[in-house]
Amino acid sequence: MYTIGKKRIFVLVSWTVVFIWMAVIFLFSAQPAHESDGLSKSVTLFVIQLAKRVMPLDELTVDIATLNHLIRKVAHFAIYLVLGVLTVNALRASSVSTFKAVAWALAICIVYAATDEIHQMFVPGRGAQVKDVLIDSVGAVVGIGVYRSIIRD
Repeated sequence: MYTIGKKRIFVLVSWTVVFIWMAVIFLFSAQPAHESDGLSKSVTLFVIQLAKRVMPLDELTVDIATLNHLIRKVAHFAIYLVLGVLTVNALRASSVSTFKAVAWALAICIVYAATDEIHQMFVPGRGAQVKDVLIDSVGAVVGIGVYRSIIRD
C-alpha cells in the first residue's frame, strides 16, 4: 500500500492534473470566436480527409457546417468526460468515500461547466449556451461512470 508520503504526493499530483485540465478548458474558452471556429474547422477538415482515405470520394458527401457543429459538441462532451475522470480520481485519492466522490465530482464539473459558459459571455464573438452545459454535464457523468467501472474500490 501507500506510505503517507507517497499518498500525499499522489493526492497532490491528482489535484494538480485536475487544475491543469481546468486551465486548458479555460484557455479554449478564452479564444475569440474566429480562433475557436478556425480550430474546429481544421479538425473538421482533418476528419473529412481521413474519411476520404477510407471511403471512395464519390460516396462521401458532407455538409461541412453540420459536421463542424457536431465536432464542436463532441469536443465539449469529451473534454468534460476527461474532467469527470480526473476529478473523481482526485477525490478518491483524497480518501473521499465513493458515493461522496461521485456526487462532488459531478457537482464540481457542472459548476465548472456553468462558469465556463458565463466566462464565454465576455469573450469576443462567444456566448453562453445552456445546451453546452448539459452536454458538458453528460460528458462528466460518462467520465465518472467510466472511472467507476474501471476502478472498483
